[in-house]
Amino acid sequence: MRKLAFYQFIFGIFFIPNILLAQTEPEDVAAVSSEFQDNYYESLKQKGIENYDKAIIALEKCLALEPNNPVVFFELGKNYLAQKKYKDAYDNFEKVTNIDSQNRWAWVGMYDVCYDTQDYNQAIILVQKLVEFKSEYKEDLVSLYMKTAQFDKALELINELNETVGKSDKRELYKADILKDAKYQSVEKVDLLNKIKKNPKEESNYIALIYMYSQSNQEEKALEIAQKLEKEIPTSDWAQVSLFKFHLNNNDGEKAVKSMNIVLPSDKIDSKIKHRILNEFLIFAKKNPQFEPDLDKAIGYFNDDKDVKVSKEIAKFYYLKKEWNKAEKYLKMHLKSAQDDIEAQLLLLQTFTELTQFENVSKTADELTQLFPNQPEFYYYAGLGNNQLGNFKKAKEFLETGVDLIIDDMSLEINFYVQMGEAFNGLGDMKKKETYFTKADALIKKQKR
Repeated sequence: MRKLAFYQFIFGIFFIPNILLAQTEPEDVAAVSSEFQDNYYESLKQKGIENYDKAIIALEKCLALEPNNPVVFFELGKNYLAQKKYKDAYDNFEKVTNIDSQNRWAWVGMYDVCYDTQDYNQAIILVQKLVEFKSEYKEDLVSLYMKTAQFDKALELINELNETVGKSDKRELYKADILKDAKYQSVEKVDLLNKIKKNPKEESNYIALIYMYSQSNQEEKALEIAQKLEKEIPTSDWAQVSLFKFHLNNNDGEKAVKSMNIVLPSDKIDSKIKHRILNEFLIFAKKNPQFEPDLDKAIGYFNDDKDVKVSKEIAKFYYLKKEWNKAEKYLKMHLKSAQDDIEAQLLLLQTFTELTQFENVSKTADELTQLFPNQPEFYYYAGLGNNQLGNFKKAKEFLETGVDLIIDDMSLEINFYVQMGEAFNGLGDMKKKETYFTKADALIKKQKR
């Protein structure tokens, strides 16, 4: 959940497709004058092209007109955060909470500041407040307790979450780290060693013991058991599961790839473990890009996986980390065999937008409007791309067609009106420009209610 996205591209503050995110940030523009409205939209435009200083100047003009407008403080906070001016960002988010203590996004903004500045103790206080809004923030709280070495509180919360929402890999790793003291596991380890001596061909005992040694950071002993397993049962794919992890820890990519290529095609290994291995190798390849071809090969083992589209998940991994070029690569890989995946198409269009590849935005969106003529988001991107290219007439045509297709999606409708305002602005029709900006403003206020 960490780091909810504050920033969209130009005017993206109002447009987060429902298919991409579960919720939108609440926004409100109380336009009491044409001057306020002009300055506010100027700030959004400048923020969208990362001219944060100019955006702040425009917002300060808004503040002069409405000194206690929480939306202005919120926007100031976001712009200062983008500049890494953390104190100013925190102060402005805090002003929002002083005016409206139920504004969750302002609390999130303060949390982001504390997390970025590694003020984890203050972050804990803020997340405890966020838990009142959404219980899922308890996951963040566990991580923060681990970062601040409050292991007793972390363990208590881990156990609570295991009981209420079920176990997660991350929490289990945290718990194992807390319980890594060998005294808690010594009896069971001795028992497993005795079982291996009595029945050296029983694979499950090796696996359990390797896991326990690994969780207690006794890597050498875990490796010793994995090697015994490989010796006693040469055909054991499970031995390679353990060896893969050891090779990664030793930064031995070649041996890790060898083990991975034994495990992934194996019909003995659970798919969850295969996905975990791929995820670990993905992180390794991110730090060691020379192994990216091996990652691409590994993805091929999952082509028939009906439950998880691996290339898409890897694309999302890079997308969330804002590594747009790699996100583009893996989205295209996925879409070769899944052209009808609308979510992936929208992710690709937003990736093109982040890369300022507006030719690709307009061309791809145009093609998609023909394949999916009832999907309004594609018309939106076609309009946005053409606006950015200065093709205002073409943008207007796409937007006027697409806006009529919207059903119960206020955020999308707002963004259509903003882009239509931009198109008419480019065409020199100031009257229609103001008409559409006014429509957007009216919906924003309605959305807040």
